[in-house]
Amino acid sequence: MKNTIRFAVLGFMSAILLMYSCQKDAGVASATSANVNKPHAVTIYLTDHQTPIFDSVFIDLQKLEVKLEDDTLPNGGWVNLNIHAGIYNILRYRNGLDTLFATGTLPNARVRKVRLTLGTQNSVMKNGQSFPLRIHDNDREVIANLDNSNFEIVAPDQVLFWIDFDASRSIQVDNSGSGNNNGYRLKSHIKIFTRSNSGRIEGKVLPAAADALVMAINGTDTTTAIPDDDDGEFKIVGLNAGTYRIFIDGQNNYTDTTINNVIVRNREDTHLPTITLHQ
Repeated sequence: MKNTIRFAVLGFMSAILLMYSCQKDAGVASATSANVNKPHAVTIYLTDHQTPIFDSVFIDLQKLEVKLEDDTLPNGGWVNLNIHAGIYNILRYRNGLDTLFATGTLPNARVRKVRLTLGTQNSVMKNGQSFPLRIHDNDREVIANLDNSNFEIVAPDQVLFWIDFDASRSIQVDNSGSGNNNGYRLKSHIKIFTRSNSGRIEGKVLPAAADALVMAINGTDTTTAIPDDDDGEFKIVGLNAGTYRIFIDGQNNYTDTTINNVIVRNREDTHLPTITLHQ
């Protein structure tokens, strides 16, 4: 019953999870302080907003382009990037994990849009059973607008940002298929972000038997994390600076708990003490 409630609630959530190495942090400059009119390398990482509903979410990622602000460029300023096209189980990228997704060279660093093209081989696993994700033709291209806060320029002359593929918000119940009462539709939502313009919350929830879901809530925005099975640790990244309420949703007769007034600052980790749920 609680899983059903979770699906309804999580349909309105967006979230982000990734891991930053020292190399990714080095030499960050604002997108306006560098010479943006000369060529730049670009590096893009992929991460996922978690969903507790599915065991796996397989997304068919076929193409990634960025649009530059320059009327003299061919193809309307759209530049095709190098990716490993194929099917990604995006639920692998949780609690600070990400994967290198795209690289290339841009004529300039005035990035204004990202366009992700999906294939048709999308599916989910739930309770060990596979379900296809229906996708309409007009949903196969996903576009996100960018401004200078969505990407960083790191030395030497490299554009860097992350794409959050929000599985929780992207998968919708769809019973339109003939004779299928358990159908799902893919209507993708992505978010672009950087470390310098976001903060992180990390902590640990015990015991593992509580099967907890952690929610960071700021006004109408909710971001989720699922603690690791082994040690209960979780990390929520890419959060806007602000004051959050942390709600820990316990299962298996474990009591929920709330932590109020958690401060998140850009470029910083907010560490919570170990949270122990009780029956």
